[in-house]
Amino acid sequence: MSRALFQQLAAYNRWANARLYAAAMTLPDEAYRRPVGVFFSSLHGTLNHLLTTDRLWLKRLTGEGDHPTRLDTIIHDDLTDLALARHAEDKRIITVIDGYSDVDLSRRHAYRTTSGQPQEQRLSDILLHVFNHQTHHRGQAHACYSILTRQEPPTLDLLAFQRGAPAPHLNIDENAGHRLRQSAAVSGKA
Repeated sequence: MSRALFQQLAAYNRWANARLYAAAMTLPDEAYRRPVGVFFSSLHGTLNHLLTTDRLWLKRLTGEGDHPTRLDTIIHDDLTDLALARHAEDKRIITVIDGYSDVDLSRRHAYRTTSGQPQEQRLSDILLHVFNHQTHHRGQAHACYSILTRQEPPTLDLLAFQRGAPAPHLNIDENAGHRLRQSAAVSGKA
């Protein structure tokens, strides 16, 4: 697998996360936190899980950054703080991927699981898992949004990304408190 493929997946990951967070920002806080029956209970729990696992994997891959010990860690209770951290982590993922060569991707990488078991796998397989995991739980978050709003959520399809569907631009509105303003549309069909 090529570096170019993983660069595309990293860019898609950032785009899909921005669209999902823009949709989450439209929800009242109570709805954002409401348990809806997904594995991490709520949209709040699911978005935190995704950030937790990305930090865990980036620590395993780079040796740098936070290393949460539980997969249900709530890194940020506030959605604005979580969105800022998600944006930073997506940029970090892109930077890490940009640093790999095709040769690097074919090498084996040793790490320890959350239970402390040593593992070793090809770097490209680990990265496929990281991006597949993101897609899996974004799908759960997408379902949360549909359940909570009874509206069609924004498309997160890779093909929509490849066709140039816009990513929302989220601005911090520090004077308005703990919410982000959405300044671009997040709907669209693949």
